[in-house]
Amino acid sequence: MRAAADVGVGFGLFDPGFVANPEAPLARLREDAPVQRDPETGLWLVSRHSDIRAVLADPEAFRPDNALTAVTPLPVPTLRMLARAGFALPPTLANNGTESHAGLRRVVASFLTPSQVDRAMELTRRLVADGVGRARRHLAENGQCDLVELIARDLPCSVLLHVLGIGDVDLPVLKAWSRASLELFWGNPDPERQRRLAEEAAEFHQWLTARVRAAKPDDPDLFGALVAHRKPDERPLRTVEAVGVCYFLLIAGQETTTQLLSTLLRRCIERPELWQRLAAGEAGLAADCVEEVLRREPPVITWRRVTAKATSVGGVELPAGAQLLLMLAGSGSDPEVFAEPERLCPGREGARRHLAFGYGRHFCLGAGLARAEAAVVLDAVARALPGLRLLEPDPPMLGLLSFRAPTRLQVARA
Repeated sequence: MRAAADVGVGFGLFDPGFVANPEAPLARLREDAPVQRDPETGLWLVSRHSDIRAVLADPEAFRPDNALTAVTPLPVPTLRMLARAGFALPPTLANNGTESHAGLRRVVASFLTPSQVDRAMELTRRLVADGVGRARRHLAENGQCDLVELIARDLPCSVLLHVLGIGDVDLPVLKAWSRASLELFWGNPDPERQRRLAEEAAEFHQWLTARVRAAKPDDPDLFGALVAHRKPDERPLRTVEAVGVCYFLLIAGQETTTQLLSTLLRRCIERPELWQRLAAGEAGLAADCVEEVLRREPPVITWRRVTAKATSVGGVELPAGAQLLLMLAGSGSDPEVFAEPERLCPGREGARRHLAFGYGRHFCLGAGLARAEAAVVLDAVARALPGLRLLEPDPPMLGLLSFRAPTRLQVARA
């Protein structure tokens, strides 16, 4: 057993170089210091697949309480502004280690059954057809187009709202609120930008509060289901608890799929032979590509846990209260689990052993929807646009603590 050390990790979690190409630094970390404290953030980076899986499998020793805590501490004036707006994120889903968690998962899961996911694919096909039509017009008129803007950005949000039964939503506003919230809690903004982001997050929270307060228990949407729900002690959810469920779900439930689509399209288009196989409609190939991209470059690249007591991870002793950062992206390239992990190999044996959707009690409720949606979109885009090339081999990237993906995907005819 080794005592905790603090010798640095050799890269910054927000460094542009790491964001652009994290594979090599993560491999060094996994091989040389698989449990290592980052002095800049105070987080303990856990990078081996077996260690991450063990942490996620033990929610009593490794609690989720810090999952939604802002990685860049919020200054007092910003905290006061949020408090005046009634903003709060009590334990609900990702940050919930209490007995109320299972019941709240069941509420959300009731909207994401396999049959409901299957029905949502009809809308997905219509939306991607519309996006492909816009892409063709842009290509004809301008010689290029941005597949993030035209296809990946809004489609997952529309599908999620449909699945949850939520209507009367200004989609561009919701997307702006979502992006602001991601940066506020998982980014490294300066105090002035934190204040602006917090204002948008507060607006989102207040909008959700109004929707929850207006809901009735027999309403068929998520708001109605939360109002009707009873906690283990038979008490109804407080408004702030219901809002907490919606806040996380309406952000993570669609932004991560936007990020998955963006990375998926990038990695398939940059491989002409693979893109041609997809365009030819090779059976099962789109779903296999989705799984490989999830393994190698998941949209959720890290997640957090905190030790409930003094314990050990990977042979390293950690004190109670140690803040862990689970390097999900690096775990998918662990050679102890995946042969030739650096290769994108659709259809590889054991591909689903990756941890892109987590593991255990907090496994992502939207995994089935994300997988199905991504496969439908990839198949449709490749069939409709068989000859594409990337204009930016290294596109601008979203580089937050836990989220990584291209923010633009400029393509032209090959």
